[in-house]
Amino acid sequence: MLRYLLPLGLFIVLAGFLYVGLGLNPREIDSTRIDKPAPAFTLPQLSDVSNTLSDKDFIGKVSLLNVWSSSCIACRDEHQLLMQLAGEGYVIYGLVYKDTVPEAKMVLARTGNPYVANAFDEKGQIGMDWGVTGTPESFVIDKQGIVRYKHVGPLTKTDWVQIFQPLIEKLKKS
Repeated sequence: MLRYLLPLGLFIVLAGFLYVGLGLNPREIDSTRIDKPAPAFTLPQLSDVSNTLSDKDFIGKVSLLNVWSSSCIACRDEHQLLMQLAGEGYVIYGLVYKDTVPEAKMVLARTGNPYVANAFDEKGQIGMDWGVTGTPESFVIDKQGIVRYKHVGPLTKTDWVQIFQPLIEKLKKS
């Protein structure tokens, strides 16, 4: 009898794990960076490598850091929304992740540049420090340079209205 109950019990446990796993949202990836200071970095800017962008640039304003690359199709999907948000006055920085300068510049020349500045992370080391798993990803950083939110995948209008905008407006008031 036990030899029939043991496989049945194991099947029920496995089915339970699968059921729970199927209910999870793959875009909700916990980040070890939430509620901690932005990782320290200084990188050359895409537009002019003699200028740099660093974690100190986030201080004093609520910012959005958007991690992107020229080969990322999902990044192109969110680009029009980023252009609109920049036009509305939101502060957006870019982190060009594992890309080449000519390719990244060509994309911005063709599609427009919503970024205050773009840090160029050719090897992806700074992206690793941020916990980037791929492009696109976006981070909300408060006035003190603390990471308050991480979003994996392309930013959509729904994401903006339901998550980002309320959070950014709340952080601006504090």
